[in-house]
Amino acid sequence: MPVVTGESPLTRPLTRRRALQLLGLAGGAAALAPALAACGSSGSANTLAADAPVAGRFEGVTLKLLVNQPHVTSFRDILAPAWNKETGGTLEVTAAPYDQLTSKQILDVQSGTGEFDVFDYFYFGLGDLVDAGALVDVTDWIDTNTSAIGVDGYLPSIYDPYTLLDGKRWGLPYDGDIHILFYNAELLERHRLQPPTTWDEYDEIAAKITKDSRGAAYGAIVSGQQVPMILGCSYINRLTGYGGNLVDANGRPELTSDASIAALRHLVDVAPVALPTPLQIGFDQANQSFLSGQGALLDTWTDMALRAEDPTASKIAGRWGAVSLPVGGTNKTPRTALDAGFGLGISTASKNTEAAAAFLNWATAAPQNLAVSSTAGAGIDPVRGEVLDSDGYAKVVTLAIEPIREGLHGDPLVWPKANGAPKLLQDLVDQLALAIAGSQTVEQSLENAQTSWENAAT
Repeated sequence: MPVVTGESPLTRPLTRRRALQLLGLAGGAAALAPALAACGSSGSANTLAADAPVAGRFEGVTLKLLVNQPHVTSFRDILAPAWNKETGGTLEVTAAPYDQLTSKQILDVQSGTGEFDVFDYFYFGLGDLVDAGALVDVTDWIDTNTSAIGVDGYLPSIYDPYTLLDGKRWGLPYDGDIHILFYNAELLERHRLQPPTTWDEYDEIAAKITKDSRGAAYGAIVSGQQVPMILGCSYINRLTGYGGNLVDANGRPELTSDASIAALRHLVDVAPVALPTPLQIGFDQANQSFLSGQGALLDTWTDMALRAEDPTASKIAGRWGAVSLPVGGTNKTPRTALDAGFGLGISTASKNTEAAAAFLNWATAAPQNLAVSSTAGAGIDPVRGEVLDSDGYAKVVTLAIEPIREGLHGDPLVWPKANGAPKLLQDLVDQLALAIAGSQTVEQSLENAQTSWENAAT
């Protein structure tokens, strides 16, 4: 059985190519910060043979996986038994907290430990992993086996963002993460309110329910833990709602735009009426509070639909709903973002690359993607169009299917993913947190973040 174990940076010239490299939008893994160790470089990374298998029997082969903690169920309980049955191989699953995942994957390779074969990686950490020499280049293998892998079946909105860097492929998409807005239908009905379509309406709902409930419930749950995966998502959800972007068309940071200011100001203003205390609310706290009926509104990952409808885990089964993220300001078009998101890649320290390659293909194929996307607690969302559009998936996510399809079939905002991107995102959320805590103004926080990103680019 598997186991879970001098010159002003604001005026310094910033070239278009350098800015695009900064954010991974030119296909380049630019050197934005010193490498974690001098021994790692993308040039020395292994390359998977073009004729490596896409399937096979692997009796006696144990693949060791280092995965995101919320994904353990998908690998251990769903994929591992099926992989063993179909191939004879074994999966051994080790979990890492989401705020340590990329660094632990790099450390495993660069320390010489080399324990793991497959990495469940954040796409925004792709540049750091490639620069550290931690991922095998799978470009030739994919190009040779395009049909067998079913490359055309991956959602266009996520295939390149999750796998492509510096003109090469480093993995296959596994978890198509976006956020939508979930609501507690009972709380809204009790207060004679409708689900919000704008952030102004969201504010009105949050304030009214919190005031009228007098501590029994809160109008909003705001996930504000000071890491990119949590507070970063909450800010970016509002940024897209107000029609903003992290960068402009030339790749230059836009963190001081009107939309960005509105997004952060929204987080600051809603905090007093949100579930206490936003900066201490992480993934688990937010989910449990919503599922227990404590909050009316929560923007979070789409697999909440499965959790909410599971009577063994939820007190609001049959009494919830979901809509696209609200809009604000002059923007009238809902848009989501690729919030977090994961691919599967092969560690350069693996001694089982053939089995690992076959596993990447198998685990991201439609049958497995449907299985993990349809299981409550697995934490996985579709990466394939046929899964997203299937009746089987629609049946399990029920009321959330329309906003999910709208988001993944749309033009979601892509996070930076070049070398150094995790640090830049952490710099951003550190500044966001200072504003939410009242330690500095919204404008100063965003100016500081803008300076940090521009410094990195030059």
